[in-house]
Amino acid sequence: MAIEPDQIRAAIAEAETLPGSFYTDPATFERLRERVFARSWQFVGDIDQVKVPGQVVPTTVLEGCVDEPVLLTRDTDDRLHCLSNVCTHRGMLVCEAPSITGGLRCRYHGRRFALDGRFVSMPEFEAARDFPRPSESLPALPLRQWGKLLFTSVTPLVAFDEVITEVEARVGWLPLGQAVFDPSRSREYLVRANWALYCDNYLEGFHVPFVHAGLAAALDYTQYRTELFRWSNVQVGVASGGDATFDLPRSSPDHGQSIAAYYFWVFPNTMINVYPWGISLNVVRPLAVDRTRVSFLSYVWDPAQLGAGASVDLDRVEREDEVVVEAVQRGVRSRLYSRGRYSPARETGVHHFHRLLMEHLA
Repeated sequence: MAIEPDQIRAAIAEAETLPGSFYTDPATFERLRERVFARSWQFVGDIDQVKVPGQVVPTTVLEGCVDEPVLLTRDTDDRLHCLSNVCTHRGMLVCEAPSITGGLRCRYHGRRFALDGRFVSMPEFEAARDFPRPSESLPALPLRQWGKLLFTSVTPLVAFDEVITEVEARVGWLPLGQAVFDPSRSREYLVRANWALYCDNYLEGFHVPFVHAGLAAALDYTQYRTELFRWSNVQVGVASGGDATFDLPRSSPDHGQSIAAYYFWVFPNTMINVYPWGISLNVVRPLAVDRTRVSFLSYVWDPAQLGAGASVDLDRVEREDEVVVEAVQRGVRSRLYSRGRYSPARETGVHHFHRLLMEHLA
């Protein structure tokens, strides 16, 4: 599918949505890997996974899509690093399981690296000329921290601070550093739909009264609103009652309101849902043009507030969304469907997302 620079008009009142073929075209999906996902910031773990000097944790940048093998390490000087997990000799994975160690050693031919990625030694290379070169060391990726969450990018187009600034400004006063990962409240979901359809659905509250009866009862739909930023946006959920809301500081632009939840979306595929009890981080992992894995990761700082308000049944809300999104995936394949229109009142987040996609693909 050819992508034109003006595919999505800037004026939402005049704009048409992405064509159905965007969600079904394998060539477009492949272009997204390098132009969008490899250039954007992706969640790779949290600091509790690499708490101790010498800890090494192998992971993958956006597994199933970018699929870049990396290492999170904490060196003996207590500094965090994100390194390529590919040996610079013959491409073997350097580390295949978490460990605590004084250095890295490739088990294929014995090449050694320091925990900051520096080349240390290599057997049987005494006769090699111009060796070692700087390229013998493991390439380092940028690693940035927000609260306890760690993000990296293979080839970032923008600085992480530009991406997270509005999230920090709105909820940075919360005890982010006290959040603890709760595996019992974390889930993996396989969605039989294009990743962008999943994001489209997340980015508007328009469907809430029609699809989510429980959530609709907890939120005041008349006050539900979306605010747009350069690389992110937020949906502000105002509680219909007085329970399970934030105790907002006077510095908050929402002070005096009964806010039940903030639903942040960070381009292109990260959702940071903030509740009075903590954070539900949703990482959307594109697997194929019509397959998506969504990781729900819960970080809790106030267990007493769990199970109330807008977060009372996140699993049910997710399943309700999946049913709708999977039906839309079947619908956009129709020969009789082309493009729709946006609601200027309720779909500004979707329009914002589509404009950013065109900016990267045009």
